[in-house]
Amino acid sequence: MRRLLKRAAVVVVLVFAAVGAVFVGVYVAMQLGLFNVRGSIAERNAFFDTASTTPNIPCTNADQAVCGWSETPEWQVVKGGLQKDAGVIARVAKETGVSARLIATVVVPEQTRFFTSNREVFKRYFEPLKILGSLSQFSLGVSGIKIETAEAIEAHANNADSAFYPGPEIATLLEYQQGADRGTELYNRLTDAKNHYYSLLYTAAYIKEIEMQWERAGFDISNNPGAVATLFNVGFQASHPNGSPRTAGAIIETGGRAYSYGELAALFYNSSELTDVFPK
Repeated sequence: MRRLLKRAAVVVVLVFAAVGAVFVGVYVAMQLGLFNVRGSIAERNAFFDTASTTPNIPCTNADQAVCGWSETPEWQVVKGGLQKDAGVIARVAKETGVSARLIATVVVPEQTRFFTSNREVFKRYFEPLKILGSLSQFSLGVSGIKIETAEAIEAHANNADSAFYPGPEIATLLEYQQGADRGTELYNRLTDAKNHYYSLLYTAAYIKEIEMQWERAGFDISNNPGAVATLFNVGFQASHPNGSPRTAGAIIETGGRAYSYGELAALFYNSSELTDVFPK
């Protein structure tokens, strides 16, 4: 009996030692960046060059505690990223019929939120390890589209009976090569850090599907960027066509002020910012 207890005690000690070694190994690996993979916040924000910016400073003028969204270092970084992707956005706009400025409009609040939130550590370390949940719980790409949202976009594009059906051209743009692993390919499309074409394509497809749903119900929101961005933020399930679309969504703080997702989007759309690149 004593021998069995002794052996059991040794086993317990070895198990705890192994577990401790694993945790130490994971910690060291995270510090070395060995778990950085495609789709993490670091690569998604490769859309921008952040080397010369300090997003924690609320305003470009250090003497200002509060300033407008376009006077923040966050906006300067987002602006630079949009300029870099102007060619891709123009291509997507031409292919889908969604205006380039409206595509950029829904990207602005999402990227601003990346810079002003505290999710970087979470995304950098826990997303690659999938400790808290499946990939479908996380937003991907430059506009933060979730896997399940992208799948819904594809489903609506291929269903002529759907209220969101955008016309046959979107399904053609989204189709996969024969034999492709759709799950893997979709993930790769949304997280490609070197080419944001598909990330922006799914963004434009979502916008068009939402607009078509409202148009079929007798309401035109194509000239209401605040409503479009709000619906992009809240999802298909919250899109209920009506005569008084709201500008709302997640709260984003930048420059010492709080904006709703749709409000920040509309402020950009109606401003003079980047009108040379993305005309109204």
